[in-house]
Amino acid sequence: MTTAGRTFPLVPRHRLSGLPFGTARSTRRGRGSDLAGSRAYVPGDPISTIDWRASARLSSARGDDEFIVRERFADEAPYVVVVVDRRPSMGLYPHWSPWLAKPEAVRVATQTIVASALAARGAVGYLECADDPFWIAPRGRSPLELIRDRDRTAGFDAHANSLQRGIEYLARSASSLGAGSFVFVLSDFLDAPPRDLWLVGSARRWELVPVVIQDPVWEQSFPSVGPVVVPIVDPDDGAVLEVRLTQSEARAERERREAARSELLTVLASLGRDPVLVSRSGPDSVQRAFLEWAERRRRALWLRR
Repeated sequence: MTTAGRTFPLVPRHRLSGLPFGTARSTRRGRGSDLAGSRAYVPGDPISTIDWRASARLSSARGDDEFIVRERFADEAPYVVVVVDRRPSMGLYPHWSPWLAKPEAVRVATQTIVASALAARGAVGYLECADDPFWIAPRGRSPLELIRDRDRTAGFDAHANSLQRGIEYLARSASSLGAGSFVFVLSDFLDAPPRDLWLVGSARRWELVPVVIQDPVWEQSFPSVGPVVVPIVDPDDGAVLEVRLTQSEARAERERREAARSELLTVLASLGRDPVLVSRSGPDSVQRAFLEWAERRRRALWLRR
C-alpha cells in the first residue's frame, strides 16, 4: 500500500519563520493574506498596497493628499523535521503478528509527514535518535529514498537516553529551524522522557509534536489472562522468559499500563503538547490520527480568538 495522496494540514500555533511563498502565517511582512497593519506611504511603496478608502478619509480630514499603505504578513512554508526513536521497544512487533508493528507504523507516519510537508511547499528533514544521530537537513525534495537506504542497515538498539540526546543534537545542528518549525517526534514513550526535552522546543518556539506509537493490547493496556504462562521477550537482548501470570497479576499489570499512558498524556497536556496517537499501522489509520490532531489544533485556535 502507498501513502500517495494521504496528507494532513500543518496547523501552526505561532507565526512561522520559514520559507517564502508558502501557505502559512509568517513573522515577517510581505506578500500574503493576513493584514498586519497600516502606515503612511513612503516613496517606493507599490501602488497596489495603497488603501484608497483610508487614504481618501485621511486626505479629507487633513485637507491635503495623504496616502495609507496596508502591510500584510507574508505567506511562508514551514520547515518540518521527522525525529525517529531507535530504542529497542520501537522494534516491536513483527509485521506478521496480530499486534501493532511499530517499525511499519513509523514508516507510514514518516511518509505521511513528508507528503504533507511537501504539499505545503515546505522543507522536510529527518533525524534518527540513535547512539550516532543520522541527520538529513531540511530540503525541498523528498528524503524518503535516503531514509529507505538507512532502514536497510539500521537497527533498534539505541540507548535509553538517546531520544533526549537526539533533540539536543537537533537544537545544536539545525540552525535553520526558526519559530513555528514542526518537529514530529515518533516514539512509544514507554520510558517517558524528562520534561526538559519538551522545554528545548518551547525555548525555540518550535511546534514540537509527540507522535505516540503504542500497541493497544500490550502497551496501552494488558489482556485479561490467567492463570496462564506467557512468553515475555526482553527487547534489549531478545531473550525469552516464560512467566506464569495469575488473574490478579494480569489485572494489576493492566492497571499499571493504563495509568502510565494516562500520566503520559496528562504530562504532555500540562506542557501544551497535543500528541498524535497512533495505534494501527495502516495508511488510512495513520492519516486519520494526524487529521484528528490537526482538527483539535484548529478547534483550539478558534476558541482562543
